[in-house]
Amino acid sequence: MTIDFAIERPAPARGGDLVTRAGRLLGTAGLALAVLMAAPLYGGTVGEAQARPAPESFADLAEELVPSVVNISTTQVRRMSENAPEMPQFPPGSPFEDFFRDFFERQRREGTPRRSTSLGSGFVIDSNGYIVTNNHVIEGADEVRVNFHDNTTATAEVIGRDPKTDLALLKVKTKKKLKPVRWGNSDRIRVGDWVLAIGNPFGFGGTVTAGIVSARQRDINAGPYDDFIQTDASINRGNSGGPLFDLDGAVVGINTAIISPSGGSIGIGFAVPSTLARSVIDQLRKYGRTRRGWLGVRIQTVTDEIAESLGLKEAAGALVASVSEGGPAERAGIKQGDVILELDGKDIPEMRKLPRIVAETEINKQVGVVLWRDGKRKNVKVKIGELEETEAQQASATDNGGSGGSGRGSVQTLGLTLSTITEDLRSNYGLDEEVRGVIVTGVRADSLAAEKGLREGDVIVEAGQKEVSQPEQVRDRVQAAKKEGSKSILLLVQRGSEPPRFLALRIDQS
Repeated sequence: MTIDFAIERPAPARGGDLVTRAGRLLGTAGLALAVLMAAPLYGGTVGEAQARPAPESFADLAEELVPSVVNISTTQVRRMSENAPEMPQFPPGSPFEDFFRDFFERQRREGTPRRSTSLGSGFVIDSNGYIVTNNHVIEGADEVRVNFHDNTTATAEVIGRDPKTDLALLKVKTKKKLKPVRWGNSDRIRVGDWVLAIGNPFGFGGTVTAGIVSARQRDINAGPYDDFIQTDASINRGNSGGPLFDLDGAVVGINTAIISPSGGSIGIGFAVPSTLARSVIDQLRKYGRTRRGWLGVRIQTVTDEIAESLGLKEAAGALVASVSEGGPAERAGIKQGDVILELDGKDIPEMRKLPRIVAETEINKQVGVVLWRDGKRKNVKVKIGELEETEAQQASATDNGGSGGSGRGSVQTLGLTLSTITEDLRSNYGLDEEVRGVIVTGVRADSLAAEKGLREGDVIVEAGQKEVSQPEQVRDRVQAAKKEGSKSILLLVQRGSEPPRFLALRIDQS
C-alpha cells in the first residue's frame, strides 16, 4: 500500500493547542515531514579516526548545557473581526438580510483583541544576551519572551531573521549572568556519532534526548540551501530552534524538522548544520539581515543524458540555463550552456551545491571558476555580487505534457514536428516578438520527447549548442550527432515567458 509523504510546518502552539499545517508533497512512504516549532536533530562529534564509545551517562554534559537552552514563547494579538466570515448573500428583501447585517456590523464594532501564543526553543550564544532560534518560531509575533532555566523571563528583541534557512537571532536585556554555548564544526561530524538534543517539547522545558547522526547533507525541499543533518534523537513540537550538541558540548546543529505521521517523534529529525547556521547568524548580528553572494545565472541539473551530449565523463556540476544581463557571470564571460564544475576551489558535484557555495562566498571577492565548454575545461575569474531577494539562482522546473499538431513546411525528427516560426504561428501560440528558433507543432505521444515533457508551442532555440532558425537545421544536427556516435543531443527549449532550459534527448532510440 502506498501512502503520501508530506512536508508540514506545524503552526505554533496557540491558546494551549498544538496545530499542524500541511505543505508540499514529497513522494511515497506514509509519513509527514514536519518543520516544528522546535524539531531537534542531532549532529555528531568531531571526526576522529576511530569512533568514540558511548558514555556511561550524559548527566554531566546535560547538567552543563541545560542552563544555556531557553524556551521561546510568542504572543500575537488578533481582533475577532480580522477573521470574521463574510456575510452570506440573500435574495433582496429576505428577512434574513437585516438580521445578518446587524449581526456582522455588531461583530465588527465589538470585535475584541484575542491573544494567541506559541512555544519553541533557543540557545544563548553570547553573554551579552544574543539567542538563536528558528524563524518559524517567532514569525508574525507581536511579542517574544525568553524563559530561562531558572524560571526568570525577559522580553526579546528580534535582531534579524532569515526565512531561507529558517533561522532567527534575538537579544534580551537582563541582569542575570548568561551562560553561552560554543559553536561546533558540523563538517567534522560523521554518521553514527552521538549527539544530544535539548529543548522545550510540548512546553516541557529543559528536556534532554540523545541519539546518533543518521545521515548528512539531506535535501528535504525546505529551501534553496538545504543541507540538513538527519538524526534519530527524540524530537517533538516545541523543540524547534533548540541546539543539537556533540559529546564535547558544542552546537553542531539547530533542530528544525521531523518526519512524523502525527507530529510526534518517530526517530527521523533534521537540523540546520552549524557551519551554515553560524555564517547566517553572524550576518544577522552584524547587518540585521543576510548578505549573500550572487553569480547571476539560472542553473539546472546535469543529467546522464546531458553529460553524454556535452562529452562529460560523469553527470556533475551545474548547467547554466541562462545568464543574467549585466550580472557577475556575464561580465566574467560565462555563457549559456556552460557547466560550472568548480567555484573558488570548491567542487560542484551536483547542481544544488552551487547556490550555497555562491551564497557563502564573500561579496566582491574575485574567485576562480572552472567551466566545461566545447568539450574541454576552461578557467575564468568572476567577481561575486550581492544577491537581492528578487534574483533567482535555482534550476528551472521541467513540466510534462505533449499534444499533436502540424505546421506548414514542417520537419519531423526526434518524435517532434518542427516548423519555422511564422507570424501566424507566433500569434497562434502567443510567442513574443523577440522569440527566435524553431517551433514544436506536434509531439508523438509514444516518443522520448513526450516523456521528457516537450509539448506543442515549445520553441527550440539551440540544437547541439548551436542556434537554429529552420527545422532542417535541427534534423541535420541530429543526423550529424548520430554520425559522430553520440547517444543524445542537447536542446535549448523556450516555453512561453518561462526561462529557457536545456533538455537532452536520446537519438539512438528515436
